[in-house]
Amino acid sequence: MNKKPVTISIDELTKHIPEHMPTRNNYFTSRIGKFFWRLSGWRCVGTLPNEKKLMVAAAPHTSNWDFIVGLPIILAVGIKASIMMKKEAFIWPFSLLWHSMGFIPIDRSADKGAVGSAVEHFERSETLWFVIAPEGTRSKTERWKTGFLSIAHQAQVPVLLVSWDFPTKTVHFGKVMRTSGDNQQDLKEIREYFSQFTGKRPENH
Repeated sequence: MNKKPVTISIDELTKHIPEHMPTRNNYFTSRIGKFFWRLSGWRCVGTLPNEKKLMVAAAPHTSNWDFIVGLPIILAVGIKASIMMKKEAFIWPFSLLWHSMGFIPIDRSADKGAVGSAVEHFERSETLWFVIAPEGTRSKTERWKTGFLSIAHQAQVPVLLVSWDFPTKTVHFGKVMRTSGDNQQDLKEIREYFSQFTGKRPENH
């Protein structure tokens, strides 16, 4: 990046939690998240949008370290983030764990497909922040998924771009954009935005 980002502390971020953001409101896990976030030496850039429903596109996704970096801030802020998982994995008693962790069962074999199933979840939910990695893999790939854009457009929800930059040890809550219906054009804009950040394994970009 050309200039040092303006960072804020985890305490400052948690003082301004958006009213409409879905939260877990768990004091214990919030304290744990804050502790490990401070220990990590990472910082935040930007603020969280005040949206009830949101598609969160997180990149660059190049390593399992992405999850390790992201989890403390999710716990600290109390973000109730949801992630897609195939419905076949929702077998008792594991289904109880998946639901508690925010995973949403998606029936990929249904006529409406994964996109339609995700859109239905948005329609049925009062609040929902849906997190997805546009690359769809930690390995190097030239082809990014556009399903998240189709979901956002059909559900009529904005897309928040979230990124981590390992050289500066910063997590960025970036621009919030509305989809145009032209997935390829929107994806081009998104990839250009994410190109300024460097993942844990740059060779996988």
